[in-house]
Amino acid sequence: MRLPLKFENKMKYLLGEEYADYVDSLSKPMYSCLRVNTLKISVEDFLKISPFKLSPVPWTSNGFYYDASEDSPSKHPFYYAGLYYLQEPSAALPAATLPIEEGDKVLDLCAAPGGKSTELAAKLGGTGLLVSNDISASRIKALQKNMEVFGVTNSIITCETADKLSNYFTGYFDKILIDAPCSGEGMFRKSQSMINAWEQNGNEKFAEIQRGILKDAVKLLSLGGMILYSTCTFDPMEDEDQVMYLLEQDKNLSIVPIEEHEGFVPGSAEWCHMDNPSKELSYTYHLFPHRIKGEGHYVALLKHSGDCDSYSSDSRYIFTPYSRKRVDEIDDFLSHVSGLDMNDLELRNDKLFLIPKDSPSLSGARVMRRGVYLGELKKKRFEPSQSFAMILKPEDFDNNLLLDIDSIDVKKYLRGETLDVESDAMDGWTLVSIKTDAGSFPLGFGKMLRGTLKNKYLPGWRLMS
Repeated sequence: MRLPLKFENKMKYLLGEEYADYVDSLSKPMYSCLRVNTLKISVEDFLKISPFKLSPVPWTSNGFYYDASEDSPSKHPFYYAGLYYLQEPSAALPAATLPIEEGDKVLDLCAAPGGKSTELAAKLGGTGLLVSNDISASRIKALQKNMEVFGVTNSIITCETADKLSNYFTGYFDKILIDAPCSGEGMFRKSQSMINAWEQNGNEKFAEIQRGILKDAVKLLSLGGMILYSTCTFDPMEDEDQVMYLLEQDKNLSIVPIEEHEGFVPGSAEWCHMDNPSKELSYTYHLFPHRIKGEGHYVALLKHSGDCDSYSSDSRYIFTPYSRKRVDEIDDFLSHVSGLDMNDLELRNDKLFLIPKDSPSLSGARVMRRGVYLGELKKKRFEPSQSFAMILKPEDFDNNLLLDIDSIDVKKYLRGETLDVESDAMDGWTLVSIKTDAGSFPLGFGKMLRGTLKNKYLPGWRLMS
C-alpha cells in the first residue's frame, strides 16, 4: 500500500516506534462486526440461535466479531428480519459510548447510512424521539431502509444543514451524536480510493467543515445535555483541535471521561494546535488499527454543566388523527392489528403514517420521513407497506404464516416467489415470519388464497441469490 509522504511523516510523529506496526496492520484483513438489534431480540436470545461463530467486541455490549471468510450474515434470513446490523467494529464505538436514557430526545446529526442511528434507536427502546439527519439526500435512502428494517417507530429523518436545524431545535436535544465528515485516514486499509481522496482534499478542508457543523450543533443541545464527537481519522486538526473548538463555543461544556478499553490511545494536549489545550483531552481516545481489532477512529464525550431543562414549544406538530377521518378499507385492515394507538395515525395523500408522539412542527424543513409509513390506499383497497411488517410481532397480527428458519420457503419468499404452503392462515393479508427457538420474527406481507401466498415482499429488498 502506497502512503503519501506527508501522511507518513505525521504518523511517525504520532506513533513513534509503533509506526512500523501500524504500516504492517494495513496489509492485514479488515475485521467485521455484527451488532444485535435489541429492539427485536435480546443479545442472550440471539446467541442461542446464531449460526455464526462470534466473539465479543470489547467496547459494545451487543457487538460481535465474525469471520467474513467463513460466514455471510448479509445473506441470512436473520438479516432480512432486522435482527442485526453489519458494520466495521470501530464504527460501533460512538453510539455505544453516548449514554442514552429512555425518554431522551436524541439527534444523530450526520446519520447516513444508519449504523449509529439504528443503535441509538435500540438504546431508546421505543421511547423519546430520535432525529436522524444527513445533508445528502442520496445517502438518506440507505438510512431510511436501515431504520425500517430495524423496526424503528420513534424517529424523524431530515435532510438539513446544522444551521437550518438550529432554527427548529434550539436547546432541544438531550443527546447529540456528531460522527463528522472527515479525511478518512482511519479507513485507508479499506481501499486505495480513500488514500487518493486524502491526497486531493487533505485535512484542512474537513477541519473547516467540522467547525461549521460544531458551531451550529452546540445551539441544539439542552441544558445538561451531552455531545459525542467522533471521526474516522487520526489527525489532531480534525480531532483534538475540534474538541477544543467546541469547548470555545460554549463555556458550560466540558470533556467527560469515557470507558477505556485495551489498545485505546488517550488524546493529547501536546498534539493539539489550539492555544491552552485542556489536559482533559486525555479523556478522549484514538483507535489505531495496529492496537485494536478495528479501523481508525476518534471519540470525545462532552457534557453541558447547566441544570437539565425540558424544552417547550408552542408549535407542536398537529395532525388530524385517523379516528377523525374514517376510511373503511383502512379500518378493515387495522382490525387485524393490535397495539397501534389510533391517535398517532395520520392519513396524508392516501398514505398512512404512524407519527412519533410529541413530534415537533418542522414546518418548512426537509423532512424525508416522519415516523413509519404504514401503507397506501389504492383503488378502494389498502396496501400495507414493508415497513409496517417490520414494526410488528406475529402476535400483533391475526393472520400469520410461520416458516421454519431452515425451510426452503424462507429463501423463496425473500426472492419474491409465490409460495404453495400448508398453513392455518386465512385467505387475505398474511404476515410472513421466520420461526426460531427464540421466537418468531416478521419478514413481510403476502396475500393468501386457498393455500397459495402471493408474495408482497418489497422488490428492492429481495434476496438476489
